Amino acid sequence: MTYLKKIFVLNTSLVSTLCAITISLLLAILLLWFAGAPPIETGRLLLEGSLGNATRLSDTSMVWVPLALASASLIITFAAGLWNIGVEGQIIVGAIFASFVAREFDAPPPLLWGAMIMAGALGGMFWGGLTGLLRIKGKVNEIFGGLGLTFVATGFVIYLVIGPWKRAGIASTSGTAPFDTNAWFPTVMDLRISPLAIFLAVAGLWLVYYLLKQSKFGLQLRATGINAIAASRLGVRTERNLMLAFLVGGVLAGIAGTVQVGAMHHKLVPSISGGYGYLAILVVLLGNYKSFRSGLISFFFAMIAVGSIQWQLRLDLHSSLGGVTQGILVLVTLTVVAVFAQLQRSRKI
Repeated sequence: MTYLKKIFVLNTSLVSTLCAITISLLLAILLLWFAGAPPIETGRLLLEGSLGNATRLSDTSMVWVPLALASASLIITFAAGLWNIGVEGQIIVGAIFASFVAREFDAPPPLLWGAMIMAGALGGMFWGGLTGLLRIKGKVNEIFGGLGLTFVATGFVIYLVIGPWKRAGIASTSGTAPFDTNAWFPTVMDLRISPLAIFLAVAGLWLVYYLLKQSKFGLQLRATGINAIAASRLGVRTERNLMLAFLVGGVLAGIAGTVQVGAMHHKLVPSISGGYGYLAILVVLLGNYKSFRSGLISFFFAMIAVGSIQWQLRLDLHSSLGGVTQGILVLVTLTVVAVFAQLQRSRKI
């Protein structure tokens, strides 16, 4: 076997990833060409719109934070073999709990920020725990349970915004009245970027990495995800581990909701989740359920979300093209990885 062949055999994952990226870029170029946009100019505008100056880099970073936290939430439940589609609802409930603290309590900023983070974490944990109870005790599939609870959370946040928490004299879906500035997360100069929010995202990704790779809980959780029956026969408390996965995932999603109200909007709005819970599914699939890899992909997706705005402004392209590009990346990557895996199995046979 030649040296080149050995490299390809030993680095199948790397080769498949490089092939996926290459094919994705080619398809994206074709898509842009059919849409009537010059590919090179489109790429330049994407970089300029997301990283072109301090303001745009700040905006991209603040889109990255909730997306990275939502991705971390999904990774911990995916490790247990669970499709925690309810992350979107957990983000919403976390935002509601954090908003309650911001509205009802008056305290010095650091104490108020800490209280909001804890409240958001509790809210997400509560909503994730409900999904876990439905799954473990009620035998309700977590996809249906999570989606159902997300619909409930979405309806509840709209009720609060146009009902009890509406702005004085007006009931508008534009959101509640802005919080007191004490509840606003700290920022750098006049930029939107919040060091506290960045820290929370990095800490969340590191926590998931540590739990899954360095702890006994992570080992048991992965064993449960691979074969729950076999793990149970070996003495692993599978139901407890599944519940803990939902709770930890809910905490991370709830903190993402806290960042949305504390660092981004400074109020509660009906669309507070921003669709990050669903977008994170694509991120985690593309990142192969790896913590830090998903963090990097989250940033790339944030670049597309922020930078693609320039496509609409400068090239008159439809705003949905950024989402289509993200979908192509995921679809092609999963297809190429599956093909390489099948080829590897065939070679062994």
